[in-house]
Amino acid sequence: MTAALSQTRPVPRRGLSRDEAAMYCGISATLFDRMVKDGRMPGPKKIDGRRMWDIRSLDVAFDDLPSENHAEAGNSWDDA
Repeated sequence: MTAALSQTRPVPRRGLSRDEAAMYCGISATLFDRMVKDGRMPGPKKIDGRRMWDIRSLDVAFDDLPSENHAEAGNSWDDA
């Protein structure tokens, strides 16, 4: 008996649940909700009754977040 292909090789998914989207971004679900509300993260797509976040939209939103320029701020990662 052979296992289903999806069990031996994970199927990449484009749509993520709220918790998965927050985890993908490396933040808590609570912070993710605040960022969706203030527009820093995208809102969900609706698939029937489910809310799903498009991984591509998350990537774009994450890329658009400001970067810390530690040289200008006088900080150095080596100081930690």
